[in-house]
Amino acid sequence: MPIICHRAAHIEKTSGWQESVLHLAQFAEMAVPVLAALFLEITSGVILAMMVFLVLHEATAICDVRYASAMREVSPTEQHIHSVLEMLPLTGLLLVIALHWPAFAALFGFGTPDFAQVPLPLSYIFTMLALTALFEVPPYLEELIRGLRYRERPAKD
Repeated sequence: MPIICHRAAHIEKTSGWQESVLHLAQFAEMAVPVLAALFLEITSGVILAMMVFLVLHEATAICDVRYASAMREVSPTEQHIHSVLEMLPLTGLLLVIALHWPAFAALFGFGTPDFAQVPLPLSYIFTMLALTALFEVPPYLEELIRGLRYRERPAKD
């Protein structure tokens, strides 16, 4: 959905490929905890990593909004969509914490932290990675390519 807003705002002409790089950074920052959840058992260590990457994601989101709003108009619709998208990683983390409370509490001295690893079934992992590759990665890459192509156009007199 934000890709539609970005296309309508013609970010390739305004904020350019630099904004797309910030979007890819946010995508990568959320990929780490998602991949950890897919390939590792949810333990204290995985929850800690999720918390760290959530903070990094939010810091990058702040930089993204600061950069974008200085370069172009960010519509109320786009602002609202970004607000919803910012809450998704937090909601995911809170759900993980609720389902694995002892591992979370152990990070604060209430129990023994568990750093054991047990992966999910391969069919689940493959499905999640395939869906991400089909529906998440291409729009971000297309946005970046659009920005890079626009940058390379010769200036009109």
